[in-house]
Amino acid sequence: MVDEEPQTRSQKMGLLGAISYIIGNIVGSGIFITPTSILEQVNSVGLCLLIWILAAFISILGSFCYVELGTSIRISGADFAYICYVKWYPIAFAFMCVGCIITYPATLAVQAMTFSEYIFKGIEISLPKNEEYWAKMLLGFALIWILMFMNFFSLKTFVSRFQIAASVAKVAATGIVIVTGFVYLFQGKTKNFSEPFNGSTWEANAIVTALFAGLFSYDGWDILNFGAEEIEKPKRTMPLAIIIGMCSIALIYLAVNISYFTILDVQDFLDSPAVAQSFAEKTLGNFKYTIPFFVAILLVGSLNSTMFSASRYLQAASRQGHLPSFISAINPESDSPRTALFVHVLLAMAISFTGNVDSLINYVALAQWSQRAFTMVALMFLRFRGLPVHPDRIRNFILMPMVFGFVCWSLVIVTVVQAFTQKDNSDGRTGVYIIFGILALGLMVFSMFVFEKSLPSKEWWKSGSTKVNESSTKFAQLLFNVMPDLAQPGEDQMHLDEVKNGDDEGNGEDEIIKEKQRNGSNLNKVYPLLDGVDLQQRKTTTLSDFGLTKF
Repeated sequence: MVDEEPQTRSQKMGLLGAISYIIGNIVGSGIFITPTSILEQVNSVGLCLLIWILAAFISILGSFCYVELGTSIRISGADFAYICYVKWYPIAFAFMCVGCIITYPATLAVQAMTFSEYIFKGIEISLPKNEEYWAKMLLGFALIWILMFMNFFSLKTFVSRFQIAASVAKVAATGIVIVTGFVYLFQGKTKNFSEPFNGSTWEANAIVTALFAGLFSYDGWDILNFGAEEIEKPKRTMPLAIIIGMCSIALIYLAVNISYFTILDVQDFLDSPAVAQSFAEKTLGNFKYTIPFFVAILLVGSLNSTMFSASRYLQAASRQGHLPSFISAINPESDSPRTALFVHVLLAMAISFTGNVDSLINYVALAQWSQRAFTMVALMFLRFRGLPVHPDRIRNFILMPMVFGFVCWSLVIVTVVQAFTQKDNSDGRTGVYIIFGILALGLMVFSMFVFEKSLPSKEWWKSGSTKVNESSTKFAQLLFNVMPDLAQPGEDQMHLDEVKNGDDEGNGEDEIIKEKQRNGSNLNKVYPLLDGVDLQQRKTTTLSDFGLTKF
């Protein structure tokens, strides 16, 4: 066999490519989902725009911290891998459960519900309140079921084609809004900016909830973390790409919101769950239907990508034995993880009934930022304990992870405290109960079923669980025409890169750390991005990489 030629310098991603990569990954459906959610909390034009700027700053800070982690620990898998690296296996497993049960399904539910809002608003459907609720819910469910069945049979072709259409729709929709809004602004329509902070709400809970909504739109800022080795001169290129890319996104988001506020006052904004459509109705005349059309295409692309990512996440976790084996099953012809798709859709439908769009965004944000808070503690542990890291890592000024960790913990703590101190914050309490309930369940499952000195060491458990696992897998094979895709011993064993075990200044002796999996290969094709633009295949760390027992 002829060895593959090493990647040449010209094949690697330069500064412009890295900037485009960041912008293309982040700018998407979020800007059409969260503007009203932010304004509902802060209640003024000026503070709303400040929230978008602050969310950008937090995202930039997080990007630098995660680039340090990604270049220090050369194991893909993001937060799961980093927490496992410091041997906090129960915490890593618990957050994996939250990702499977809450983060991905709630994201799909938010996108489906927003799609329904834009369709109803765009074609001017008017129904009594209760009937409208069920009609919108059923329309969203119908869309995700259609997408699920299309993914059953033509996964790769459908994903690639719809991503192109979604990208075109994204550029068209944002471009129309920005150009139209600034034309009116330059014509002197500045009334809504005369008293920008009038009526502002400065309560901590309102600010944090608004930040969660803004950060939801910036999600995906850690994308360079997954491709450091593909970037030319990463120590120079990555920081510049983060600053230029994230600042460009912040300008785009500010431009869109300034355009909205040029046309819509605060009350118009709050009365519209589909703010881009309300903007179009007041500015585009007979072309007002173009906005809901483009946004609908964009949302379908986002839904499809989220479904693709989530199903692969579930399938990969099952493949390594962390979930029942029937979820790992794929169709041999289309390579589609049909059972994982089905489970993900059922979870998304179930979580749709737990709250409205704002509530679901808060659930996702609380789950994500709780995990990031622990990841930042892991980074500080990595620094101060002098654990071995890669010699070519990018190392930030120590205050950066400290400040970002403080922000993460502050967002989580304020949300939890306010949920129980405000009597009218039932949605907040529900979110806390759901997120931390699933975390507790994950810890319990880990201690009972994964920790090798617990039930997995009992013969009666092994026998009983094997029978249940085999029966459910056989049923899934018959129902979905699939075959289980389980890791085989010795397949794709992982060797960690050469690292340097030194202090915070990089001093110390070079070491080679070689970790081999106990059972099977690494997870494949995990895409933790909201809009799923990056669909590249890559290896992902699992618990078995660190010698833990599978189900």
